[in-house]
Amino acid sequence: MDFVKDMRARAARLQKKLVLAEGTEPRTVKAARILVDEKLAASVTLVGAKAEVEAVASKEGVNLEGIVVVEPAASPFLESYAQMYFDILHKKEEAKKAKGQPVDRPITLEKAKAEITAQLRWGAMMVHRGDADAMVAGAESATADVLRAGLAIVGTVSKTASSCFVVHTTDPSWGAGGSLIFSDCAVIPEPTEEQLADIAVSAAQSCRELLEAEPVVALLSFSTKGSAAHEAVTKVQNACTILKGKNPDFVFDGELQADAALVPSVTDKKAPGSPIRGKVNVLVFPNLGAGNIGYKLVQRLGKAEAFGPFLQGFAKPISDLSRGASVDDIVTTAAVTLSRAK
Repeated sequence: MDFVKDMRARAARLQKKLVLAEGTEPRTVKAARILVDEKLAASVTLVGAKAEVEAVASKEGVNLEGIVVVEPAASPFLESYAQMYFDILHKKEEAKKAKGQPVDRPITLEKAKAEITAQLRWGAMMVHRGDADAMVAGAESATADVLRAGLAIVGTVSKTASSCFVVHTTDPSWGAGGSLIFSDCAVIPEPTEEQLADIAVSAAQSCRELLEAEPVVALLSFSTKGSAAHEAVTKVQNACTILKGKNPDFVFDGELQADAALVPSVTDKKAPGSPIRGKVNVLVFPNLGAGNIGYKLVQRLGKAEAFGPFLQGFAKPISDLSRGASVDDIVTTAAVTLSRAK
């Protein structure tokens, strides 16, 4: 499996609309040129003050022909975007009031108009309205800012936004042709049991979208089927109970140690009769520490390739970049995000 090649080919085939919210960031401008030249999207939009985008493009030697540049403050859609943003936030405020929760700073239409001109919010609104099918940002913005824009405007299909990595090993017997989904490795430090169940559902969907395989999910712990007693173990056990109550359309098991999840002979000893024996392609980690350490150990010691993180759980596809992302990283992330657009 050549993950990057497959994702680019899929994006080129689907021809969806992409917005790059950080339109004045040099690597992003270069990536936009590649995405257009390689015809990986139906359209590519850079968000930012037009003069600033043009100045960056000139400095970097990038021709903007074929790339759409949107300046929020001068856009003919400003009023409609502001109204929709106001409506979204006002609805959330009313929901808070109904629950007896305080609303610190009530939204006004004037405030909504000022806030929606921020690049991340504008990009998220483009996706929400359908003016773009997918958004990529994060080359110069903190993950928390990208998440806030996505959560406020795009929304989620569950209560939990999380992330996953695609980890491709050199051994095709692991996972789906050598590839597995690792989740969550970048967003939630200490997920609750309810969040772990949500993460499992989102990771299963990521498996379908990114690996094109039916998910087989293992919820990991340092215990297998009650071999250890600890509150951290109980949390994973409860997450499995909650997940079962959701009647998911995929096979899963937990709590399992990593070897019990992945190695059939160990599964037979520690979890005999497990429905996921020898078939696992999705690993759900109990917390961010385990997930982040886990994928990096496999990447470095196992000489595997790790792609991501890719955000999951959102109503429409958005992705966060590492601030150290290269131009190629941005192109790859854009291709992956476009490939998930409906």
